[in-house]
Amino acid sequence: MSRDNLNRRRFLQSTAAAALSAPSIARAQGSAVKVGVLHPVSGALSYSGQQGRIGAQLAIEDINAAGGIKALGGAKIEAVLGDAQSTPDGGNAEVEKMNSAGVAAIVGGYASSICLAASQTAARYNLPYIVDVGVVDSIVTRGLKNTFRFGPGFGVIAKTALDNLVAINDAAGKPAKTVMIVHEDSAFGSGLSKLLNTQLPERGFQVLEVISHPTPTRDFNNVALKVRAQNPDIVIPANYYNEYVLFARTMQQQRVRPKGIYSVLGGAASSYKFVKEFPEAAQYIMDCNHWFDPKNQKALELKKRIDARNEFYTYEVYMNYSCILLLADAIERAGSADRARIIGALENSTFGGHLMPYGPTKFVNGQNQGAAPVNTQVIGNDIQVILPASFASAKAVFPMPRA
Repeated sequence: MSRDNLNRRRFLQSTAAAALSAPSIARAQGSAVKVGVLHPVSGALSYSGQQGRIGAQLAIEDINAAGGIKALGGAKIEAVLGDAQSTPDGGNAEVEKMNSAGVAAIVGGYASSICLAASQTAARYNLPYIVDVGVVDSIVTRGLKNTFRFGPGFGVIAKTALDNLVAINDAAGKPAKTVMIVHEDSAFGSGLSKLLNTQLPERGFQVLEVISHPTPTRDFNNVALKVRAQNPDIVIPANYYNEYVLFARTMQQQRVRPKGIYSVLGGAASSYKFVKEFPEAAQYIMDCNHWFDPKNQKALELKKRIDARNEFYTYEVYMNYSCILLLADAIERAGSADRARIIGALENSTFGGHLMPYGPTKFVNGQNQGAAPVNTQVIGNDIQVILPASFASAKAVFPMPRA
């Protein structure tokens, strides 16, 4: 082989080696880390999905403004936005696109049915998936190593809700003895209804009737008439935002006034938007739900920023904000955008920078053991925390005053 040919061969070999190592060199210099931000921003769940996207994007902006991922040379987080279109199939399609785009992880999903499907699809690619809201416990009991839920699931929420309902009823002299459940018919509403229908009698409450409805539902007049006929002491709605508001307004218009409307994961019960737009229908509704820590200064500062945008500070906002911070912390500790290393970092997470009234973050089989809901109540034109006492800003008003 001639000297020229030998030199040319060495040059080509060195060039190929450089090309192969280029991604790691670029990463070391702080190239962007792509993160999938998946929400149902169109369709029946679009409002909640849009709120979740706001929270995720604000967190990404704040992380990047603070210098990005320090362990990766100040790499910025780049959001790859996806619209699940309020369906599991839509969520799956977006996960496929995000995987092809090379995301390091995915955050979001919102609805339990979307989270179930999307996290399963992500598992095929060993793609870390952080669930923002979805509460069905099977999301984290299927043994998927890639899936992590930051918030509490059905089991914890239902137990807390029933413990608190008993405490509120006992403190008022036990005026409530009968219950009706009105729920939407997807994995969220049906699963919650099944739990409550089993556990309420064990707590001393008689379940008079369980009414199921689809999402979307545009007319609750017949449901309200059934509630009037049964005359329960407590009505428990379990539905998404639009249906929750319509059901509450229909009961108000038909003057159906139980002793209490006690929500478990109420789609609008802990919503400033609901309180502002329909204050009479919202008044005195109680809820056991995701909520921010009202004594956390960072949570209050984020609320001010959301208010200044003329948006509403809903749980989708601060839960997604917290989930992005959780992921960024994992990437920092992993020192890499490699999916397997991020999963390992999440498995050993000790993240404490969230805005929620939680204990220390510790994942066991994908479930954050520090996550817990709180009880809220609409009092006046505000939403107050009524339980637990350590976070409470007001005492429960129960039974509801007669109009």
